[in-house]
Amino acid sequence: MKQQYLLIASFLISFSLFSQQEEKSPFSVELDYFYGSILEHNLDIAHLITEHPSGFILSYNRKTYGFNEWERRYNFPDWGFTFEHHRSHNEVLGNQYSLYGHYNWYFLKRNIVIRVGQGISYATNPYDLETNVHNNAYGTDLLSTTFLKVNYVRENVFKGFGFHAGFSVLHFSNANFRAPNNSTNTWAFNAGVSYLFNSEEFPEYINENDPPSSSYAEPIKYNVVFRFGLNESDVIRQGQFPFYVVSAFADKRINYKSTLQAGADVFFATFLKEDINYRSIAYPEDGVSGDEDYKRVGLFVGHELRFNKVAFVSQFGYYVYWPYAFENRFYNRLGLKRYFYQDKLFAGVTLKAHWAKAEGVEFGVGVRF
Repeated sequence: MKQQYLLIASFLISFSLFSQQEEKSPFSVELDYFYGSILEHNLDIAHLITEHPSGFILSYNRKTYGFNEWERRYNFPDWGFTFEHHRSHNEVLGNQYSLYGHYNWYFLKRNIVIRVGQGISYATNPYDLETNVHNNAYGTDLLSTTFLKVNYVRENVFKGFGFHAGFSVLHFSNANFRAPNNSTNTWAFNAGVSYLFNSEEFPEYINENDPPSSSYAEPIKYNVVFRFGLNESDVIRQGQFPFYVVSAFADKRINYKSTLQAGADVFFATFLKEDINYRSIAYPEDGVSGDEDYKRVGLFVGHELRFNKVAFVSQFGYYVYWPYAFENRFYNRLGLKRYFYQDKLFAGVTLKAHWAKAEGVEFGVGVRF
């Protein structure tokens, strides 16, 4: 009988420990109003800057509290989704409805939060050759959009309610998927309220003694990546063409968060074939013969910021083979990748650009060995 009691007690203790280890899912919602200005980053959009845009931002934030190691390493960030309605107050530009995935990063005793979001936007009045020729900012109704938000925040001030205020930068572009694509950038001030659900039951922050960040260092690894996409030159109605990129690089993971990279890209951007032919005929004074090679080769260095199996990629490159003078010889790449199967396989989405001028969105798959 005594053994049965011990068995039952052991089971209850084990169940209790298991229950304590079950991950919880605290969350909050936010509502903001914003008011701002469209920045004149390009003289070609000066005619579109006539009013001050305004709108609202509705966000869902999944709170973290250190259940997973990456949460502790990054000071308990949030992740979530944002819906944003951007009113341009300009009939030519129309309005934008956007959906983002985002991360919140906290600083200064969690009173300052920086949010970065990436998503897709629907533009209500894009360029049209017959009905809207003056909108040279958006060539398509579906746009890529990015936002940066910096806020002073006070959460759970009274029974779950809080407030925040700060500024936001919102970028809209179709990443050269179709011309025209001069894009817009809105600088705005925002203020709003938040509500933390079940605030009285929010779990305690977990601070464990994780292994040193340097213990995640790895030997040099080698990578091969194939990227592809679809884009168009700046000449309206020149047509959309596929592009392909083959990359090879070495990387060295130096700690939990950082991996350094160096390698080479070979670009097969077939839209340049049409652009070379067009310029040789339309602008003979430019000295383009029409026989120039459309391929390019670049060398790059890069960095990955790791969040468990996800990484933010940033690369900076220089064309060592550049037979046709398109944009300039320097290029950059930003995006996200996700690792699979013991970090040996990965897939990603990146934006390749020349400074702030996008060339195309790249979808890629690769192997790391």
